[in-house]
Amino acid sequence: MKKINKYGAGLVLLLASTSLMTGCIDETFPTSGVTQEQIKNSTTASENLVVALPAYLNKKYFSTRYDFDYGYGSLMHIRDIQTADFLRQFSNYDQYWTWAENRGMGKQYTYSAFQWGWQTKMVNQANNLLAAVDSVGATDEEKAYRGVAYAFRALMYLDMAREYEFLPNDETKAQSPDGKDITNLTVPITTESTTEDQAQNNPRATREQMAKFILSDLQQAEKLIPNLSGTAFNSEKVLPHLDAVYGLYARYYMWLENYPMAEKYAAMAIKASSVGPMSESDALNVTSGFNDPSKWMWASTVSKEAIESNLANWVSFASNETSFGYAGGGGCYTEIDAAMYNRISDTDWRKLEWKAPDGSALSGKNSYIDANMGSQLPAYASLKFRPGGGNTTTYSVAAVTSYPLMRVEEMYFIQAEAAAHQDAARGKQLLEEFMKTYRDPQYTTDATSTEDVVEEIVFQKRVELWGEGQSFFDIKRLNIPIKRNYDGTNHDQTEAFNTTTRPAWMNWVFPMNTEEEVNAGLKGYNNPDPSYK
Repeated sequence: MKKINKYGAGLVLLLASTSLMTGCIDETFPTSGVTQEQIKNSTTASENLVVALPAYLNKKYFSTRYDFDYGYGSLMHIRDIQTADFLRQFSNYDQYWTWAENRGMGKQYTYSAFQWGWQTKMVNQANNLLAAVDSVGATDEEKAYRGVAYAFRALMYLDMAREYEFLPNDETKAQSPDGKDITNLTVPITTESTTEDQAQNNPRATREQMAKFILSDLQQAEKLIPNLSGTAFNSEKVLPHLDAVYGLYARYYMWLENYPMAEKYAAMAIKASSVGPMSESDALNVTSGFNDPSKWMWASTVSKEAIESNLANWVSFASNETSFGYAGGGGCYTEIDAAMYNRISDTDWRKLEWKAPDGSALSGKNSYIDANMGSQLPAYASLKFRPGGGNTTTYSVAAVTSYPLMRVEEMYFIQAEAAAHQDAARGKQLLEEFMKTYRDPQYTTDATSTEDVVEEIVFQKRVELWGEGQSFFDIKRLNIPIKRNYDGTNHDQTEAFNTTTRPAWMNWVFPMNTEEEVNAGLKGYNNPDPSYK
């Protein structure tokens, strides 16, 4: 059965556009996504630029209406949909069905335009701040602001490098549609110094070039961000602090498979973090479970000003416990993959983040905001992301919430996996220590080989970070096949297919009108269309 979008049937072709990645250099920063208190306390232009960086995380990209266009949270959602771990129950209101079914992923569709356009506009926001705050003669406060911009830019380029870098798969070759070799090509690099003419002939950076660029940004962020301690933003979790910079280093070195350095920086992030792993009571709290930024290293907070409707926002898609939006109101319930759920031990309290099937060991043990609403949810439905304040009905209250950009738990798993690649026994020990201390006192694993220990660590990490947009990167990096078609699957038949390697669709495609046709350096070097493969 073909699914349809609520506001238009079928696939959405890319509308003609003349916008370019650096064409937004002179645009102003958004401020509607920040609180009035933040704006009131921001008395200088540079402060306003800093405040607007996290605000843009929850801003739309298109001028026309697409309800999947609500910011960085949607990019996280797309990456999760492209794994087997995360799914939406079949519904004609599903805004993500094309990603789930691998349709319309080519350069001529709106979906590729959103993925590329939103992220590069976020880069432009960071570039604008760097251009506005000169490094020469900068005060300590201004140095801190530059550090924040470098960290945001590193976040985005690290994401895009891993999304667009062509890696081998079982369906497409490392050749562009024009026959060019695209092995390990990432994305064009644009900085605060890039001119319009340069942007119009800006080739894809190689993995080595991109790695050098991101490392430079991280080094600048590491040097400058400690100056935040002397500003009004010192305690703001919506801005990256030194622990988050170390966390970005850890992600970066995992991408490059430099496991000694990844282990080192993950440990540094853990040590620098002001928070520890979330407790069972934190995570399962029916009013604040996974919407409290104080529990994380780095968060995105959706302010009241950023909410334009009951549909296009994080809670609309992430929280099943609402009477509005797409998940709760539209029946597009988010669910964990049944096989993944069944592999989790019943003594691991994280398993209660999803509704237990009737008759199972945990049936009747889930906690709900509203018992009647909970009884109507299907098996495996997510209870992880709660609406703001536990409000299930008033979207202007419920959607005012936060979601995690980085948690310290991720660092524990990076540390364990990086260690396992060097010494399986040491990696296993780190995993067991974390799991027994924070998640499941009865945890045990029979894994002994490097391959099996790494697989077990990554599985537990995928459980931990379910719905947080990170598992995509591990699956792509480690060449893990996707398996959605099996006895007892809860994936819809239209998306229940398997791969033998990393899926082709994890090599994202550049949009035609908004990048390929206006950037001579990229023309002829696009990734192959993975649709239907």
